[in-house]
Amino acid sequence: MPAGGFFVSLQSETMDMDIDELYMRRCLQLAANGLGRVRPNPLVGCVVVKDGEIVSEGYHQEYGHNHAERNALLRGADAVGASLYVNLEPCSHQGKTPPCADLIVEKGIRKVVCCNDDPNPLVAGNGFRKLEAAGIEVVRHVLEEEGRTLNRRFFTFMEQRRPYVILKWAESRDGFMAPDGGRYWLSTPRQNRLNHRWRTEEAAILVGSETYLKDLPSLTPRHYLGPQPQPVVLDRRGRLSDLPSHWLHLHTPTVEETLHTLYEAKLQSVIVEGGRTILDAFIASGLYDEVRILRSPQALASGLRAPALPPINTNRLTIIEP
Repeated sequence: MPAGGFFVSLQSETMDMDIDELYMRRCLQLAANGLGRVRPNPLVGCVVVKDGEIVSEGYHQEYGHNHAERNALLRGADAVGASLYVNLEPCSHQGKTPPCADLIVEKGIRKVVCCNDDPNPLVAGNGFRKLEAAGIEVVRHVLEEEGRTLNRRFFTFMEQRRPYVILKWAESRDGFMAPDGGRYWLSTPRQNRLNHRWRTEEAAILVGSETYLKDLPSLTPRHYLGPQPQPVVLDRRGRLSDLPSHWLHLHTPTVEETLHTLYEAKLQSVIVEGGRTILDAFIASGLYDEVRILRSPQALASGLRAPALPPINTNRLTIIEP
């Protein structure tokens, strides 16, 4: 039985279910396990199916380590004549690991079913061409939209040449970020733990100089075990000095230039946790992909209003109630 105890037999599934979609959903489920740990690589899962049963599976677990296909194919199962399911086009070039397409050919795979084409210029169709040249049947674009959603950070970075941007703030139940004349802790302990989990999933966290001066934030995921994102401060007025050496200190005057600098630093995603001024600038630019709001059970009645959003697709808006 493959790792994780997952087992599927064709005979055990209803015949009206598309079997390629069934196995691709398992790929996406596996791939999600790498969130926060494989960046800037994409999230990838792989399932090997032979005679109607999963004989092996794997996922990309850590940046610089084996890709999903290699993890699945090196488990020792006989893959000759099998079908391989993977949610992103197999790589065809030598990077930190050898080309996965070569290993797929070597192991005698008969058919490869894939979710998304890889926009990386180093791959960009070359993986599929290598497989087809070896006589392997290739089926593409199975659950394509689900795959793009899972790897939305990767696709945004590759296609739009900027990080995937998440705007995040806490607000009272009547829509204020802070009371008049002081700080106020709005999020509940449960919301705070969730916020720290979110931090582990992204490459960077950005605040403005005002937030840094008032709060001296560490921006660490203290309440959730996971990788540390890159702390970034946007200091347009040059107010800060003697920052900790691991902070990225930006003076870029516009949102566009800020995102370009983060892109050049190979930071695939960023949570903007700044104050009202920074959040308003991102909203006005339109250069954001998600909004996440932690809504407090308490009312403030007055104070600093939370940002006003234009009409937004509900798929891009997450509101966490107490």
